Amino acid sequence: MLLDDLGRPHDNLPPVVHVAGTNGKGSVIAFLRAILEAAGYRVHVFTSPHLVRFNERIHVAGKEISDDALCALLEECEAINAGRPITFFEITTAAAMLAFARTPADVLLLETGLGGRLDATNTVKKPLLTAITPVSMDHQSFLGNTIEEIVGEKAGIMKAGVPCVVAAQTRMGKRILAARAQAAGAPLVAEGQDWFVLSRASGLTYNSGETVRDLPVPALAGKHQIRNAGHAIAIAERMEGFDISDAAIAKGLSTARWPARLQHLTAGPLAELLPEGWELWLDGGHNPAAGKVLADHTRGWRDQPLHLVMAMMTGKDPIGFLKPMESVVSSLHGIPIPGEAASLSAEKAALAAQYLGIDATAGETVETAIRAIVENNDAPARILICGSLYLAGHVLRDNA
Repeated sequence: MLLDDLGRPHDNLPPVVHVAGTNGKGSVIAFLRAILEAAGYRVHVFTSPHLVRFNERIHVAGKEISDDALCALLEECEAINAGRPITFFEITTAAAMLAFARTPADVLLLETGLGGRLDATNTVKKPLLTAITPVSMDHQSFLGNTIEEIVGEKAGIMKAGVPCVVAAQTRMGKRILAARAQAAGAPLVAEGQDWFVLSRASGLTYNSGETVRDLPVPALAGKHQIRNAGHAIAIAERMEGFDISDAAIAKGLSTARWPARLQHLTAGPLAELLPEGWELWLDGGHNPAAGKVLADHTRGWRDQPLHLVMAMMTGKDPIGFLKPMESVVSSLHGIPIPGEAASLSAEKAALAAQYLGIDATAGETVETAIRAIVENNDAPARILICGSLYLAGHVLRDNA
């Protein structure tokens, strides 16, 4: 109703790539944005949540939206909405749609906020492409308690005649997406069938059957980013009307940025607490699939002990998140998320780790946890702050 009253800005957008999934949405969009900008295109981007400033969610023609422009758009939406019931995400999505409709660009990369079928971004009726990253258990209170239900919600962004580029899924997820694609009349472009990506020592190899590309190491750390990079390439390959060279793809992979995803913190007050030879890392992953990704990566860190500083929102699954990492973690300090009423308590975070046999204690802040880890360990080690994007945002305010 609000979009109708605003003049239907969602019908006046540049070509849209609509992305849903559980993990990897932001990274895929970060790679795709960098590739498109390297090819000379002006790119709108809508992502969520933000880490430090709300403005991060809305990039207009390549630039983060200004405070003045954002305030004016939100005031316009509030005035038109006239007090009708509406959620935070809905009204801010409406403001973003206005910004994107009023500023020329070549493409809009549009991330769902939650799910897909009933998401506010799903008001875009005819995107250029849709994409679905790996789907796993998360947000069960909204999307359902089985993987079948959750995949079905994500698949709700599929549109008749619009190709959907899909990352590898569980066996059940793959079957459901294939059935939903057939029912929607959406051509499916699937990893492992229509495109493949493999890691190699000096980068990655992408194969779409017709084309094989040897490309550099992605700028984002972690083995999982090879797959996210491959997904972005598969999308770029199928963007009809866009001219994207191999050089642009290579440059995009090498220059993409996406904070709080296995980010190495080397400056700021927290990094300064560490003795020589120690490392500090940050990751906002917060569900069991993210825990598996972190476990896969940190197994390569066997040269030094790994200590976690973890906070998490209530409603998440701390045991499921930590279970894949139980064999690689030396200790854990549970802390609350500063300023978040819905934060899991430090005691419950520590108890989840203790249940898995991890040496864990409850702490107060990231700083006190890091000090305690350093005081109790003589040899250099790695510290990973994890479990919540909200915690990651708090850390990045002073340590980016």
